[in-house]
Amino acid sequence: MMSSPDLATRVRWLYLDMNSFFASVEQEMDPRLRGKPVAVVPLLADTTCCIAVSYEGKAFGVKTGTLVGEAKRLCPGIELIEGDHENYVRYHHRIVEAVESCLPVEAVCSIDEIAARLTGSQQDVGVATALADKIKGTIKTQVGATLRCSIGLAPNRYLAKIAADMKKPDGLTVVRPCDLPAVLYPLKLRDLPGVGARMEARLKSRQIRTMERLCALSEKELRLAWGSVTGLKMWHLIRGEELPETETCQQSSSHSHVLPPALRNPQDAARVLKKLTTKAAMRLRAEGFWATAVDVFARFAGQDGWKARCTLPETQDTLGLLHAVGELWKGLPDGDLYAVGVALSGLVPDAMHVPSLFDDPRQAKLTKALDQVNARFGKEAVHFGATHDAGKLAPLRIAFARIPDESEL
Repeated sequence: MMSSPDLATRVRWLYLDMNSFFASVEQEMDPRLRGKPVAVVPLLADTTCCIAVSYEGKAFGVKTGTLVGEAKRLCPGIELIEGDHENYVRYHHRIVEAVESCLPVEAVCSIDEIAARLTGSQQDVGVATALADKIKGTIKTQVGATLRCSIGLAPNRYLAKIAADMKKPDGLTVVRPCDLPAVLYPLKLRDLPGVGARMEARLKSRQIRTMERLCALSEKELRLAWGSVTGLKMWHLIRGEELPETETCQQSSSHSHVLPPALRNPQDAARVLKKLTTKAAMRLRAEGFWATAVDVFARFAGQDGWKARCTLPETQDTLGLLHAVGELWKGLPDGDLYAVGVALSGLVPDAMHVPSLFDDPRQAKLTKALDQVNARFGKEAVHFGATHDAGKLAPLRIAFARIPDESEL
């Protein structure tokens, strides 16, 4: 049995956060970009924003979310690269493999974040630190010499994620139970995952302005300040306790796309929307779900967005979804289009799907055959005639929290 002093110094989680991941991948693929300020953008237009910035660019004040025009002003020599998300997915999978060769991966938290549980002797800080160094070295030798990551070691996954963010780039931070809560005092409230602008304002309105003040609250006080049971969970997490993981159910399958300037009109935007709907339907079938509702949305430059919704019998049929989207699109208001998207929601898993008497089994067989051909010969080897005019529009884009499988590339 471990003694109390031993428990006070052991860590149970390792959390890895790739540094400026998209920009670093671009620098890895193109040696010309190494050591230079680089910004990855969704398209080459001053009106869009940077989705990733190299540390050389960050030194000039360019950040994720900075408008391209502003990035050029802050850093006149910055290299703008239109993101190729298929490459980022491939590098992501190689990084997961590299980590797995050193330590079993417990969870892929996003395209650039990985969590691993430490067991037995791995919980010793010295052993865990050596594992972290081994992982860093393995990524550099097996995936890319210019790819850097920050790693956090802590008694629970939440604190390990916070620790990984404390030293960047290429950092390694250890948070032991005996270091708590004082090690958190220098942090800002917004450094806590789950504390956004609204929660920060809520806490400050209750005179909670520092981490030291937040850590001093009782369980009841923090729950009341938070306004939900999440505050109670937070109280235990920041003290290094482990809470049972809760299963989450997938709620929707969605795709969106920022329109290039040449496509910012209703006709071309509709073509993009067809492509997005087709991708969402293919993903729906691949993941074993049926949708009961579809939402279409558009964003306008300098204006409020627009959204339309309809409900459907349980479906994963591309043609039926395209028809529904087309009908909703007829209600699009006038405006300067900037982005479009589609979301399939009210998802029902295969195991709970109740077939309709009106379903045409021939249509389901046709769709399944199409998916099989595309899986073998490429995702656009064959397609429905209704999507022919969509062509190569809306290339792969990645939400940080969802990594496409390599079969989607």
